[in-house]
Amino acid sequence: MAIQPSFGNPAAKRHWHDTLDQEVPFVSEPHTPALTEAERSLLLQAHPSGHARFWGATAVQDKNMDRLRTGDVVLFTGGKQVRGIGEIGITLRNAGFADTMWTPDPNKGSWHNVYSLLSFQPTEIPYAEIWALPSFNTGDNFMGLRILEGEKADEILQGLGIDTFSSAQQEIARDIEVATAIAKGTQIVPIEGLHTTTATYHRDARQIHVNRAEALLQTEYIDTLNGLITERLRTPAGVTDIHVTGPDGTEIIEAKRSADHGYVRAALAQLLDYAPHSPQPADRLSGLFPSRPADPDIALLHRYGIDCLYRSAPGVFERVEAPTAVREHMRQVWTKV
Repeated sequence: MAIQPSFGNPAAKRHWHDTLDQEVPFVSEPHTPALTEAERSLLLQAHPSGHARFWGATAVQDKNMDRLRTGDVVLFTGGKQVRGIGEIGITLRNAGFADTMWTPDPNKGSWHNVYSLLSFQPTEIPYAEIWALPSFNTGDNFMGLRILEGEKADEILQGLGIDTFSSAQQEIARDIEVATAIAKGTQIVPIEGLHTTTATYHRDARQIHVNRAEALLQTEYIDTLNGLITERLRTPAGVTDIHVTGPDGTEIIEAKRSADHGYVRAALAQLLDYAPHSPQPADRLSGLFPSRPADPDIALLHRYGIDCLYRSAPGVFERVEAPTAVREHMRQVWTKV
């Protein structure tokens, strides 16, 4: 994935308006004559409408751009915010095509590293939400194109709640593979062996979704924790939503955007997965919800010694504690690796 500064100077703002705020009709003049037949074919496979959003980079970024692939996520940044999130479609190195969209930089030349976007979602995510993630530092203003791979990329996707079109399609593809194998009585291929074909991307309706409800819920709850240390921890099981340290010990909190049964179950599973990896044994595990879950779902959390936190009014949260005896018993289970 990439972090792409894109809204800092007048030229970048013009580029944003011309090729991110609106789609470019690449099959029309003056764009299509600048494309090779192969490039035009690739673009039409990914964007059958003949329209797409584009971004580009100059030659100083050639090596970085060579590392990007279809389906990679790009965070478009500026003004101390993630202003948009996109998913890369087709990558090209074509100065003629780039120059039909953007005037070359007087010093660095053409924005010839061109990529289309399968999906694009405008956002207003403050840098502080990235700074709160374990691998990032407060005050990092993300100057210059930055390529992230492996755990850092996963941390951003999970930490900001980003669901991409291609990741959803991969889930569907996996579903089909498993169902087919079971129906045929054949062996299920390990997930690492699956390869999503380019056909995955041949659809007009694509969306990238950013789960802001959970982030806003976390922020509102943290604002009520005066004097307590809050952070996010990266564990082998993923990134915790909130890790609280205070006079009463430590607490791991998992936030969900709904209090429905499926979300309560998901919170339960994630908390039990995170707990053994806490740097020090957690004293409490808690699920955080935007409203009060149903009584049977609260009882489900309590069965595993997990508290229920829920928003009862703006800036007001209630805690339904698990029975002390159950929590103390289950702590022996939480902390075993």
